[in-house]
Amino acid sequence: MTPTTETGSLFLQPDRNLALELVRATEAAAIRAQPWVGRGEKNLADGAAVDAMRKFLGTVNFDGVVVIGEGEKDNAPMLYNGEHVGNGHGPACDIAVDPIDGTSLTAAGRQNAISVMAVSDRGSMYDPSAVFYMDKIAAGPEGRGVLDLDKPIGDNIRALAKAKGKDLEDMVVAVLDRPRHDELIRAIRATGAGTRLLLDGDVAGGIAAALPGSAIDMCVGVGGTPEGIITACAIKALGGVLLGKLQPKDDEERERAIAAGHDLDKVLDQDDLVTGDNTFFVATGVTDGVLVDGVRRSRGVIHTDSLVLRSRSNTIRRIQADHRAEKWF
Repeated sequence: MTPTTETGSLFLQPDRNLALELVRATEAAAIRAQPWVGRGEKNLADGAAVDAMRKFLGTVNFDGVVVIGEGEKDNAPMLYNGEHVGNGHGPACDIAVDPIDGTSLTAAGRQNAISVMAVSDRGSMYDPSAVFYMDKIAAGPEGRGVLDLDKPIGDNIRALAKAKGKDLEDMVVAVLDRPRHDELIRAIRATGAGTRLLLDGDVAGGIAAALPGSAIDMCVGVGGTPEGIITACAIKALGGVLLGKLQPKDDEERERAIAAGHDLDKVLDQDDLVTGDNTFFVATGVTDGVLVDGVRRSRGVIHTDSLVLRSRSNTIRRIQADHRAEKWF
């Protein structure tokens, strides 16, 4: 029988799933960060995670360039923007890393801190350097062709509820709990929908909105542009939708964006943020959250919970692993 889809081709000629190697790096970062959970030391937690992730990335068979990292080289000695990672062999890739998405959550011992990595073909990731924030809306496949970032939030909630066959009072919308979102939160609740307020880390919220069977239907609000690109890699694997519009924080950033050629009125979608159909996303829980459980230690064993997504095959994998604690501490 001749395959008629790319998935069928992958069955007959399977290629390597890079994410299954990359997950070792997010596992390492989460494990190293775990002793700092609830200790009030977010910089020490982040440093431990960065160091562990970088060491494991050096063993992976690919030529990666960090497009989204810990910052510029002078301020981020490890995993800085423009750094080459991997062993230099294999596919040439763009890479976005966040050793801990939610350092403050980790320091406080709160939920939804994750170690995250997204990878795509070289040159395919949107450059987020001009504008740090963007207004975003994310949902699952039912939101394609239904959501409109330029419409009021109430219209989008009602349209998505209809597409999903849900009552308005059963809809749940995730949004970062920030003063800038006070009016947005009131508008969401005015429709009859409920909110899931996120203290930090809108990557987890955006992906949860697109996962099958998730309690979250939509994720909205202004968050980081780098986080939007990381989320887009996952959304493409889930067949969902992510819409975003750049939001300069001041006139200086606005002028810099215009000089860089950005159209500030354009609504970007997941295919603008990451071109092509070959994206990988991996996340390992540092603390328990909506996507994955956090790291647990018990009787000399460290347990990790990870989510692995790939757009080319549209696969969703959940990987639970037990590690001997004596190998790590």
